Amino acid sequence: MAAFRDIIITGLLLGGIFALVSVGLSLQYGVGRVLNVAHGEFIMIGSFVTFWLFGSTIRLNPLLSIVITAPLVFVIGWFLHATLFRRLMHTAPTLDIFEGKSMLASFGLLYVVQNIARIIWGSQTHKIDYLNTTVTGAQIPLNRLVALGVVIVVAAAFYVFLARTRMGKAIRSSAQDPTTAGLMGVSINTVLAVCFGLGLAMAGIAGTLLSFVYAIQTSMGLQYTVIAMIVVVLGGLGSITGAMIGGVILGIVSQLVTHFQPTLTMIAYYVVFIILLLARPKGIMGK
Repeated sequence: MAAFRDIIITGLLLGGIFALVSVGLSLQYGVGRVLNVAHGEFIMIGSFVTFWLFGSTIRLNPLLSIVITAPLVFVIGWFLHATLFRRLMHTAPTLDIFEGKSMLASFGLLYVVQNIARIIWGSQTHKIDYLNTTVTGAQIPLNRLVALGVVIVVAAAFYVFLARTRMGKAIRSSAQDPTTAGLMGVSINTVLAVCFGLGLAMAGIAGTLLSFVYAIQTSMGLQYTVIAMIVVVLGGLGSITGAMIGGVILGIVSQLVTHFQPTLTMIAYYVVFIILLLARPKGIMGK
């Protein structure tokens, strides 16, 4: 029973982090049609900025560093879309060509960001020692429970943002029909830049949480990009709710497999992915 409890709690935490990462990628692709294969590199940036702030003279609390990492990565995302991806969109004759060009551009971005990070922080593995005490009676590290709480709060706030705010409604309408949304007064360029920035901000928050729960290194980004893509397809391309559900499912599957045979974890991800493609190609919430 204790092992089952640990698997469920840790699976929910990991699934929540997967969901944050995947919601960002789903937002970028579902609205802006940018399959950002450099997405995981901004998880890595969020992790290492948190590590740097915690290890500096100010010793900033990793949880408080979210108020720095999320806006920082959001601004980077906004700038990248307003310059690189917007230019590609306006010069591409069709949406299909734009998707191909944007994916190739993000491949280049992946290696640029990764190598800049390696120059700054090296290739060593790091870990932040934060809230490593276990909860009495549960034998679960406190930092994991805190990270799970942050995931729940961020997910709820993001849902309210999409459902209740004017910008959230503009994002949803642009995802459904950008032409009609533009005719109704929605600034499509602004919405697309916000979506790309929000997607990276979610990745930055996930990176902060990962930094004090798991070991981090500058080559970690691609792994999380692959996981995010699996979750996005699992939940249904472009579905925010599906990405959240898919992230939780994959997190629990990951912990179940890790408990019995850790070396098969990545294989389990792809097995789930293949089964889903065969059984329900549109994903859990796909239309």
